[in-house]
Amino acid sequence: MTLYVDTSALVRRYLHDRHRPLVLAAMAGEPAWAASSLVRTEAQVTLHRAAVSSRQQATLWRELREEWDAFWVVPLDERCMARAVELGATFGVRIVDAVHLAAADRLPGPVRFLTFDRRQIPAADALGFEVISPV
Repeated sequence: MTLYVDTSALVRRYLHDRHRPLVLAAMAGEPAWAASSLVRTEAQVTLHRAAVSSRQQATLWRELREEWDAFWVVPLDERCMARAVELGATFGVRIVDAVHLAAADRLPGPVRFLTFDRRQIPAADALGFEVISPV
């Protein structure tokens, strides 16, 4: 089984949040983590905004960078983007959500989908993913 981690979940791995234990447990229980190449960019920007100092930002980015090699990174190529168009049109989700869903849909199943974005959940469920979320 593969665990797809979207940005809303990944940033909680590094920030003190009431749902951090859920993320840590879900990721600890899976041998394979996956994310789109967009996740790293989004996570770095989000962690930058959340940091209260440049020192904290550097620490958060270092922690993310050190773990990023453990991820299977799904490229945002033409195939992925075409699938995102289909999913966006079918489910009426935002473009960024459609990209995450399309990336997860490229993985060999079964796929667990870790997200904190409630807009993605109905589409992820319809795609047959096991959704892990507090919502």
